Amino acid sequence: MNSKVNEWENRYQTGSIGWDRGSSSNNLKYWLDNGFLMPCRILIPGCGNGYEVIKLAELGFDVVAIDIAPTAINNLQSALDKKGLKAELILSDFFKWQPTQKFDAIFEQTSLCALPPELWKQYESQLTHWLNPQGKLFAQFIQTGKEGGPPFHCELNEMFDLFPENRWHWSEEHSLQEKELGKTEILYLLRRP
Repeated sequence: MNSKVNEWENRYQTGSIGWDRGSSSNNLKYWLDNGFLMPCRILIPGCGNGYEVIKLAELGFDVVAIDIAPTAINNLQSALDKKGLKAELILSDFFKWQPTQKFDAIFEQTSLCALPPELWKQYESQLTHWLNPQGKLFAQFIQTGKEGGPPFHCELNEMFDLFPENRWHWSEEHSLQEKELGKTEILYLLRRP
């Protein structure tokens, strides 16, 4: 195992997963309840224990989930099996993975803020390649107000630069969602041209 795998796998094996809320996020509920997210082929990068994967599979989405930690993928597969649900689970480093078929949507909540900022541009490039034309990125930009991470603070002006208008159309509507542990996320829907 490489060091990235070891780091995240160790967190799952030792239960050092303070970001794991034990259920699907309120942000996903917001997107669904307000009609922004409808059944489609969707990717969840950095899925972890995959509560959003389970919720979307229950609603009839064609879900693909990827994580670098074997324990996270195993936990998610067990949870899906218990509920008789299907999703495609990928154990891989998403910087090295390319799908055979692109996606209509990506639910991005945990990966960007977990990555050191020097990797953000590379990650944005992956997101661009994973989405179909007109594909939607359901982005949640964490606001920690602190240096360092993970999670890393996703300053909104930096996000506008990271996802430039020539590659992404930003929705005018956005929402602020309170998150456990006193953090806030700014939700934006971005669309590929």
